[in-house]
Order: sequence, then structure tokens, then C-alpha cells
Amino acid sequence: MDFESNSWIWEGMYYYPHLFGGIMLTAALLGLSTSYFGGIAVPTLPYLLPGFGIFHKKRRGKKPIRVYMDGCFDLMHYGHANALRQAKALGDELVVGVVSDEEIVANKGPPVLLMEERLALVSGLKWVDEVIANAPYEITEEFMNQLFNKHKIDYIIHGDDPCLLPDGTDAYALAKRAGRYKQIKRTEGVSSTDIVGRILSSAKDVKVLEDGSVLSDPEKSDRGKALSVKGGQAKVGHISHFLPTSRRIVQFSNGKGPGPNDRVVYIDGAFDLFHAGHVEILKTARQLGDFLLVGIYSDQTVSELRGTHFPLMNLHERSLSVLSCRYVDEVIIGAPWEVTNDMIKTFNISLVVHGTVAESSFSLNGKSDPYTIPKTMGIFRVLESPRNITTTSVAERIIANHEIYVKRNAKKEASEKKYYAEKKYVSGD
Repeated sequence: MDFESNSWIWEGMYYYPHLFGGIMLTAALLGLSTSYFGGIAVPTLPYLLPGFGIFHKKRRGKKPIRVYMDGCFDLMHYGHANALRQAKALGDELVVGVVSDEEIVANKGPPVLLMEERLALVSGLKWVDEVIANAPYEITEEFMNQLFNKHKIDYIIHGDDPCLLPDGTDAYALAKRAGRYKQIKRTEGVSSTDIVGRILSSAKDVKVLEDGSVLSDPEKSDRGKALSVKGGQAKVGHISHFLPTSRRIVQFSNGKGPGPNDRVVYIDGAFDLFHAGHVEILKTARQLGDFLLVGIYSDQTVSELRGTHFPLMNLHERSLSVLSCRYVDEVIIGAPWEVTNDMIKTFNISLVVHGTVAESSFSLNGKSDPYTIPKTMGIFRVLESPRNITTTSVAERIIANHEIYVKRNAKKEASEKKYYAEKKYVSGD
């Protein structure tokens, strides 16, 4: 049936179903020629009744609202994820700009993660629809017009914390003047500055070798050189200011379990300082089944395996980071070290997987092989890790260049204090 050539009729049927239904029904009953209706065929009686799908075939739905949010997304954490979740809630499609390395250096100092790593992290979030690489730090008039005209953006989004350029001006001033700016609530308790501070504070517990690699407590040797961080330079330490709530977990969750015939794949780990390697191994694991269940070790388990200065992120922070990943369906918060037979039956696990890349300091420390039972059952598989990146290797980049990051953090901590001193309640979230 040609819906386009008689669009006025079909739009009328959609918007005025009772009127047009009555006309068509009368024509059908009286046997009138369909030539009066532009040559279209008269549908049979059942399809003219209200509630049938014929009135929806030529629906002209309204244009989806497209929103844009940008950021450096360096040392990705659940605060970034929650910002993007809030931004997506203000529209239908979320486009995310990832600021270029050059722009970050010019405005904030050197990034920790490479552009490709930051792109992998942002693209892996469940609320993101499109990504623009190498976005500018400042919303210039040229770039704003490009967003509005080329990318069909309706609104530009940013958090309630100020984003200032080196000259002290607002990076989003033009968008605000254009009336195309919306604000979201900043996620309290975490920031990239906070995470860098935690890593720097852990430096007193490690040694850095001449080649830049880091040794944790069990591995220290005379060939390492001690790296100290002077008191007061890393004030945040391992103290988390995050206040977990049940509502936040619900906001990040998919909200549904596996079907009775779904193939459930299980993968576990610390997932500390969530990075591109985590995203890509989770993507690989998800492709092996219908439902991906992720076990996240408790803080105590991670500390026993890696040393007292780990994990850098606590259990609730790590859980939210993993839940934000589009490839993850559900997490076990504080998963047991061993994959037991009872656990396999409880969650109907079909396959247990583990990546080839792991922390060098992740020794068993007297613990048994956690995968003995799935190996015995023939449902265990080792996956080739797509990236050779670990939490330790990311931390090494900061520790090896600690003087740069100490100075950067000192500047950022001052602006953080000012924000908390002047902040007001923002509704939403």
C-alpha cells in the first residue's frame, strides 16, 4: 500500500481515527467506488476498528531531542558515568565529545589516559549513543554552530561545577547566551583529582624501578628506588567521600535478570580504577552468551592479594563503574573468591571466563585456584585480553611523573575547595 502518495489521508486517519474510520466504514458498507478516496484500496473492516495498527504505519514521530556533553574523561569513574546518565535523561540521544590531548594539556595539564583509551571508556557506557573525538575544551561559536547544524544538537549539557578557561572565563558562556544550555547535578564524593590523590598517597607503599615499573609491598627489593610523596601533597588518600545509596544502584542497573534459556557468562575480578582493558574484556565476554554476570571482589580480598594500599576504589565505587558498562547485565557486589558449585547453580552459569592480562602482583598468597570447579565441569575458558593494560600500569603513569601531577592536583584541590564552599543544592539526579 502506498502510504506516501496519500499522506494527507493517512495522517488524518492517525490524528482523527474516529472521523476517518467512520467515513471509510460507510464507504465499505455502501460499496462506494474507492476512486473518491484517491485510488487507495479500502481496508477490510477489522483493520478500521480503533486500536489496530493501520493507523500507526505512517506515523510522523517528533524529532528526537539530541543533547551534547563533553569532557576529558581522564581516569574514568562512576561520577563521569552518572553525569552522562543524567545528560541522557534530558534528551533522547546523547552525543559525547572527548576533549583532545592537546586541549587537555593547554587547559589542565597532561592527561593520564591516551585518547584511544578514553574513547573506549566513553563508548563503552550504556547511555552514550555517539562520540565525537578530539572535541575542543571551549565551546567556541564555530564549534557550537557545528554542533547545532551538523550534529543536530538541541542542548549542550554540563554539571553545576564551574568549568573555567585559563583566563577565568566560562567555557560554556556562548551556549548559555544562545539559550541552548542545560545543567545537571554533579556527583558528589569523587573526581579525577581525588583519584590522582589516592594514587599519589599510595606511593609511599611502593617502589618504582629504574624502568618505571612499580613494585607493591610483597615485591619490594633493593634494586628499586623509593618514591616518597611529601606530607600534605596528597591529602585525599584512600578516604572515600562517596555515600552509596540504593537509588544510585538502581539508576545504574538494567533492572532485569536472565531468561530461563539464556546462556549466562561469568567473569570476576577487582575492576579497580576502571579502564579500557576492563571495557574490552567485558565486551569479549558478553559476546560469548546472552547475559553477562560480573563478580566484583570485596575490598578485603583485593587487599589480601595486592597489598594494603589497594584497592584504590572501594567496593561500591567499583561496582558502579562496572554497572555503567553497556556489556554488563548484572554484578555480584563482593563476589566470593572461589566459583563454587552452588554459585554456578544459583545463577545458572553456563561459562566462566578469565582474561590473559592480570595484575603482576595479583598472586594467590596461599589461596586455592578460584576456578577449580568450573574447570572440572568443563565450563571454564581463558580469553585473550584485547589490551595490555592494568590498574597498576595506569597508576605507574602518575607515580612515574608524580611531580607534574602533584602540582596539577594542588591547583585543582584549591578549585575543589572553592566549589564545596560556595555550592548550593541542585535539584534533579
